[in-house]
Amino acid sequence: MWKDYSMDYIRHNRAGGYSIMVAAFIAALFLSFLGSLFYNFWLDGMRETGKETPWVLVWFYLIVLMFLCVSLILVIHNSFAVSMNNRIHQFGIFSSIGATPGQIRICLIQEAFALTLVPVLLGILSGILLSFGAVSGMSAFAAGLAGGREMDFALHPAILLFILFLSFFTIFLSARIPAGKLSRLTPLEAIRGTGELQLARKKQSRILSALFGVEGELAGNALKAQRKALRTTTLSLIFAFLGFMLMQCFFTISSISTRHTYFEAYQDAWDVMVTVRDTKMEEFEATGKMREVQEAVLETAVRKSGPEEECGIVNCVIYQKAEAVSIISAESISPELLALGGPEKLAGCAKAAEGDAYMIKAPLVILDDKSFEDYCRQIGATPDKDGVVLLNQIWDSINSNFRHPEYVPYINEDIRTITLQSFVADGEILEVPEGKASKKEGSRIDVPVLACTQECPVLREEYEDYALVQFMALSLWKEIEGQIEGADKDLFIRVLAEERDSLETLEILENTVLRTIGETFITESENRLQEKLDNDRMIWGYKMILGAFCVLFATIGIAHVFSGTLGFLRQRKREFARYMSVGLTPEGMRRIFCIEAVIVVGRPVLITLALTAIAVAYMIKISYMDPMEFIKEAPVVPILLFILVVSGFTGLAYYLGGKKILQADLADVLRDDTVM
Repeated sequence: MWKDYSMDYIRHNRAGGYSIMVAAFIAALFLSFLGSLFYNFWLDGMRETGKETPWVLVWFYLIVLMFLCVSLILVIHNSFAVSMNNRIHQFGIFSSIGATPGQIRICLIQEAFALTLVPVLLGILSGILLSFGAVSGMSAFAAGLAGGREMDFALHPAILLFILFLSFFTIFLSARIPAGKLSRLTPLEAIRGTGELQLARKKQSRILSALFGVEGELAGNALKAQRKALRTTTLSLIFAFLGFMLMQCFFTISSISTRHTYFEAYQDAWDVMVTVRDTKMEEFEATGKMREVQEAVLETAVRKSGPEEECGIVNCVIYQKAEAVSIISAESISPELLALGGPEKLAGCAKAAEGDAYMIKAPLVILDDKSFEDYCRQIGATPDKDGVVLLNQIWDSINSNFRHPEYVPYINEDIRTITLQSFVADGEILEVPEGKASKKEGSRIDVPVLACTQECPVLREEYEDYALVQFMALSLWKEIEGQIEGADKDLFIRVLAEERDSLETLEILENTVLRTIGETFITESENRLQEKLDNDRMIWGYKMILGAFCVLFATIGIAHVFSGTLGFLRQRKREFARYMSVGLTPEGMRRIFCIEAVIVVGRPVLITLALTAIAVAYMIKISYMDPMEFIKEAPVVPILLFILVVSGFTGLAYYLGGKKILQADLADVLRDDTVM
C-alpha cells in the first residue's frame, strides 16, 4: 500500500520533487568532485615524495568532506521538509486510521530514495568528470611553470564506493530528520496543523518601517518568522562572502608585498639566474666552463645588438655562498651599534669563549675574480684578490621595521684584518646567536679587509639582517677553503641584460647559458620576466581553487534560498491572501519580496564587510604597509561582481516564488484556510 501511495504521489506531484532531485544532484556532484580531487592530491603527494601522505593532511581532507556533508544535509533537509510538511494533513488522516510512526517514516524515506537515486548517480558521474577536468587543467598549468610537472588522474573503486556511500548517507540523514519530526506528530496535531510559520512574539521593525513603510514591516515580520529556516542561508552566505573577500584582500596585500620586497627590490639586480647543482666554483673554473659562459653571454649580447651597436649586456657574475663565523673584539663595534645596546641586544650574538669578543655570523659570498675586481672598483676600493670587503651594516630593528628598515654601521671602518672561523667544529655546526658561545672551536684564519661598505654587489641575494656579510674573490677562497668549511653545494650564475623588457631576449640569454654549461652539470634556470608571469599565474591558480570553495558556500546558501522560497509556497499563499484581503496590492506584494531578498543578501554582506575591514586593517598593520597603497589596489570590482551574482540568484529565487503566489487563486487559499 505504502509503495503504491508513494509512487502515485510522486507521479502527480512532479514539481514538488524537482527541488529534491536538484538538491540531491548538487550534493552528489560536490561530494564526488571533492572526494576524487582529494584522492588525486593524496596520490600525487605520494608519487612526488615516495612517502605516505601525513595523516594531518588526510584528516584535513576528511574534515572538509564531513563539513560539506553537514552543509548539504542542512540544505537538502529543507527541501524534504517542505515536501513533507505539505502533506501533514494527509499523514494525520493515515495516523488516525492506524498507520504507525515507523510506517510513515519508512514511507517518506523510500520516497526520498526513489526521487534521488538517478540524480545521485548522475551527480557522482558529473563530479568525477569535473574533477578530471580540474586535475587536467591544474596539470597543464603546473607543467607550464618552472620546475612544474604533470599530474595523472586516477580513481580507485574503493573511493568510488566511499563517495556513493557518503552521498546516500547524506540523503538518508536529510530525509530522516523531517520524517522523524513528522512521524512524531499526534493525529490531531497533524490534521489540524497548517504548518504555517508564525511569530512567537510580534516585534516592530523600526528601521524597515522607516525605510519602506508597511511593506518593510511585513517583510521584517516574515523574515523573523523564517529565522530558523534561513539560518543556514545566512551562515552559508556569510562564509561565502567572508572567504571570498578575505581571499581577494589577502592576495592583494601579498601581491603588493611581493612586488616591493622581491620584484621591485631586485628589479635591477638580475635578469637570468642559473643554479648549477652540486658544483664548486673551483671545479667549474677548472673545466673552463666559467670562461665559456662569460664569453658566450657576451657573444650573444653582441649578436643581439648588431655590429654597429654597443653590446647589450651589463655583466655576468658567477658566485657561490658559504657560512663562517667572525670573532670581533668589543673595541671594534661601532659607536652607533653600542648606543643601541650592542650586538647582543639586536642580534643576540654570544660572547666568545676566550674573552671580551663577539662570535658573529659571517656569510661569505665568493665571486669570480673578474666580478670581484669590478665590485671593488664600484665601491672605490683597491682591487685585490687577497682580501675581503665587509658589508658594514646591521638592521636597527628598534627604530625601524622590516618594511622600511634603517641600518647602522656594524664595526669601526678602521679595521684592517678580520678573523674567520669555520662554521663547523668536529663535524658539528656551531650555535652562534641567541645563547652561549660553543666551547668548541673551528679552524681560524685572519684575512685582510680591503674596505667596509654599505653598498652590495648587484646580485639577487637577501642577506641576513644581523650578520656581517663578507665578499671575497675565488682566488682567496681557494687558499682558505681547507680551513673554512661550510660552503654551499651549488653555485649561481647571474646575468644582467641591457634590453630588459623583452622576454625573448632573456630566453635567448637563458638558453645560451644552459647550452654552454652542457648536460654534464645539473642546472636549474629562470628569468625575471618569466618568473613574474609564473608568479601571477600561480596566484591566479590559488584564487581559482579558493574561489571554488567560496562558490561552494555561496551555492549552498543560494540553494537554500531557492528551496525556502519555492518550497514554502503553501504557507506564503495563506500569508499573502490575508494581506490582500485587507487591501494589499500585487505591487505591494512585489515590494515585500524585493525587501526580503535585499535583507537576505544584505545582512551577510554588512556582517562580512565589517569583519573583512577588521581583518584587512590587522594585515596592513602587521605588514607595515601604507593603507592608501592597499586602497588604490583594493579588489572592489571582483568583490562587487561576486555580491551581484549572489544577489541576482537570490532575487531570481524570490521572483519565481512571488510569481507563483501571484498567479494562485488566493480566494481558494483563504477558503481552504478557513476550513482547516
